[in-house]
Amino acid sequence: MQKKTGTSKPAASDRLKSRLFVPILAGATLRERLLACVGALAGILLTSLICGTLYGQIYQLPLIVAPIGASAVLLFAVPASPLAQPWSIVGGNTISAVVGVTVALFINDPILAAGLAVSLAILTMSFTRCLHPPGGAAALTAVVGGPAITGSGFLFPFVPVGLNSILLVLIGIAFHTLSRRNYPHAVTATPLNTHGTQDPPAQARVGFQPADIDAALALLDETFDIDPGNLERLLRQVELEALVRAHANILCGEVMSRDVVSVSVDDEPKLARSLLLKHNLRILPVVDDRRRLKGTVGLREVMDGAGRIGTLMSPAVTASETDPALALVPALTDGRTHAVVTVDESQRVLGLITQTDLLALFAHRMGKPHYAA
Repeated sequence: MQKKTGTSKPAASDRLKSRLFVPILAGATLRERLLACVGALAGILLTSLICGTLYGQIYQLPLIVAPIGASAVLLFAVPASPLAQPWSIVGGNTISAVVGVTVALFINDPILAAGLAVSLAILTMSFTRCLHPPGGAAALTAVVGGPAITGSGFLFPFVPVGLNSILLVLIGIAFHTLSRRNYPHAVTATPLNTHGTQDPPAQARVGFQPADIDAALALLDETFDIDPGNLERLLRQVELEALVRAHANILCGEVMSRDVVSVSVDDEPKLARSLLLKHNLRILPVVDDRRRLKGTVGLREVMDGAGRIGTLMSPAVTASETDPALALVPALTDGRTHAVVTVDESQRVLGLITQTDLLALFAHRMGKPHYAA
């Protein structure tokens, strides 16, 4: 029988599967797109239903306007975009509709009015910090939407446009909360210095700085649809992924210490203090009678503690012995975590990796001799 090699051509079913499940866009998976479809269905359906109940039989206005469909695409498909945030949707659509109505009131030529409406809508949204592409459509609709819309005057920007936008955003917030998405999107907070000094945290003192991102964006002289804070987070993750990939052959199991000093959940703080001082350690894993990890304790927890260790311990940061060792860099440089506990599938303690272990690994990889103090 011929032995298959890594260069053999994959089966047709495998090629089809790979095409189906690769990201459709950067950061967008099939699951994310399906969630967007469900969200848009719920958003448009409920917005139309509620508006129909509120005013469908009273005013001769559409239950929902076309720009809301474009707003739903942004809200549910790219919820992290600055263009999809609540103020962008509500403010962008409503203000642009006001601009469109105003232009239609003073400009009789529909061709000139259409161009001016969209142009001024972009300007107004920019100054009010609510740029939203469907706002251009809202302004245009106010000009060329027909007698029912133009005849409603300044009611149109608020009913249905403003009301549609508010309802869509509220439905979007509820949907994203249920699907555990971050919306309204909040940029991950910058790491804080946990030592109470004026220095930036360790992660912010190395590599690129936020000012470097601002300078690069200024030099490129283009507009990018991403928050600078999100861009910084992405670039730092790229740096980490490149570091891990370059040293993926070094696993936690090769770096960790295996003779782990630990305490039991039923031990007293006095024992933990003596072990920490005797072995010159920063933390101790806390285990049960089957040596399964329950948490960690350090001098801070047991210095003045009373009772049992199980009531004083903190959550543990863990890894598998088959994880790349350098993937622990973020945890061990956050200013709080002094060691990562390696565990097996049953959460039994296998070893410990400290900041010193990681530093020794870096020193070895840099080709410089490492001397014990």
